[in-house]
Amino acid sequence: MTETDFQRLVDQQYAALYRFALSLAKSEADAADLTQQTFFLWASKGNQLRDSSKAKSWLFTTLYREFLNRRRHEVRFPKIELDDVREEELLISPNVRALDGTLVLEALWEVEEPFRAPLTLFYLQQFKYHEIADVLDVPIGTVMSRLSRGKAQLRERLLSKEEVLGNKVIALQSDRREESNG
Repeated sequence: MTETDFQRLVDQQYAALYRFALSLAKSEADAADLTQQTFFLWASKGNQLRDSSKAKSWLFTTLYREFLNRRRHEVRFPKIELDDVREEELLISPNVRALDGTLVLEALWEVEEPFRAPLTLFYLQQFKYHEIADVLDVPIGTVMSRLSRGKAQLRERLLSKEEVLGNKVIALQSDRREESNG
């Protein structure tokens, strides 16, 4: 593969790979690292791919496997994040009634990983069932099952977020009434 071909592949696939990595990793820095590592692996091993039309599937599969390897490593060797407070501040939505993209992505990040990956590939990357099956290395029936269960989990999380945020608004209103009466 020439340098021009490699650059064209990066230009075509970088944004989609990064979005997929972000949905898995929940961190911009980790998503960028995963995406960079995926292209590094492509640069060193991509020439082994016999069918160049499968490059997209190879990239997504490699990224997913790299994510799983890193996750296994983090379970064995946990790290402490110092930015937890900043993340909590980001979870507070200024418009409680609106169901915006940020709220949906936050709920998606809370979905269990085996269900989050197929949801992300299907809805955010517009992959077909068989492409998801290739990337995740599972049967198509498993993809369909995980999509169904993932949608149910996502729905539950969105409803619970709406209830939690709604309760916060009600609590603030009742606090104001108590202050004005007191």
